[in-house]
Amino acid sequence: MSAERPTKPPQRAELRQAVALRYDADAAGAPEVVAKGQGLVAEAIINRAKEAGVYVHESPQLVQLLMAVDLDTQIPPALYTAVAELLAWLWRLEAGGEQKESPDLHLP
Repeated sequence: MSAERPTKPPQRAELRQAVALRYDADAAGAPEVVAKGQGLVAEAIINRAKEAGVYVHESPQLVQLLMAVDLDTQIPPALYTAVAELLAWLWRLEAGGEQKESPDLHLP
C-alpha cells in the first residue's frame, strides 16, 4: 500500500490590478482615484483607457499603494512626488518629447 502525499493546490496567478487617476491642473488639489479594481475590473479599466487614447503606465508598486486610496479621494501626500513625476513624464511625452522610457518613480 502506498500513501500519496497531498499535493498543494495550484497557485492562482496574481490578479492584475489597475487604478485610474484624474487630475485637473487648473483646479486646486491633488489627483484623485476615480477607478480601481483587480482581475476583470482591472482589465476593463485598462481597455477603456486605451480606447480613449489614455496612456497606460505599468508600475505594480505604485498601483499597490494607490489601491489603498478610497474612490473619489485625493491621493495621500506620501504619493505626491511619485505621481507628480509620472504626470510630468506623461506631459512631456504628449508634447512630443523624445523620452520614451518610463521614469523611475520615487515611492515611499
